[in-house]
Amino acid sequence: MEQDLTAYGPLAVFALAAALSPGGATTLATSSGVRFGFRRSLPLLMGIVTGMASLGALSGAGLAELLLAVPSLKLAVQAAGSAYLLWLAWKVATSPPRHGTADLARPTRFGGSLCLLWLNPKGWAVTLSAAGSFASLAPDAVHLSILLGSAFAGAAAVSMAFWCAAGAALARALTTDLHWRLTNGILGVLLAASIIPMWLER
Repeated sequence: MEQDLTAYGPLAVFALAAALSPGGATTLATSSGVRFGFRRSLPLLMGIVTGMASLGALSGAGLAELLLAVPSLKLAVQAAGSAYLLWLAWKVATSPPRHGTADLARPTRFGGSLCLLWLNPKGWAVTLSAAGSFASLAPDAVHLSILLGSAFAGAAAVSMAFWCAAGAALARALTTDLHWRLTNGILGVLLAASIIPMWLER
């Protein structure tokens, strides 16, 4: 049993590295932590975790390969994902300074963050790569789907909690309107820039 558990180590490392690496989801989690704090960001975080879990599960079942094998479908997903990320980036960059109850903005909801994952071909490619690399850990597609879904869910939960908590901690250092506007602008630019690798990896 110990040897079997050890065999899952590389998958855990792979999933955690993919989830922790900077990108649209991590930037959005950080921005939400800055803007709304950890507790109010929980629906967004749960959407991202669910999205990563579903991508892993569907890749294990072979559906990600179908998506990435159809150029027109991949292009449509890529374009929709880019448009959505640019809209989110604009919202983040133009957010006003937070002033307690005067801030009536609402954080991105569960469905919005779930869409962020589903409309990101890079996420599909990463989980598809995991399905190919770690297929030997499961006896069939059903078990592989469960294994990858669980691995990416756990990795995403750790990653999103870390980035959101980092954003919430950063917010304590923002003491002036200028600090808030600069931070929001930088996070908005980073979120928009996360689209670039999506189009370079073709």
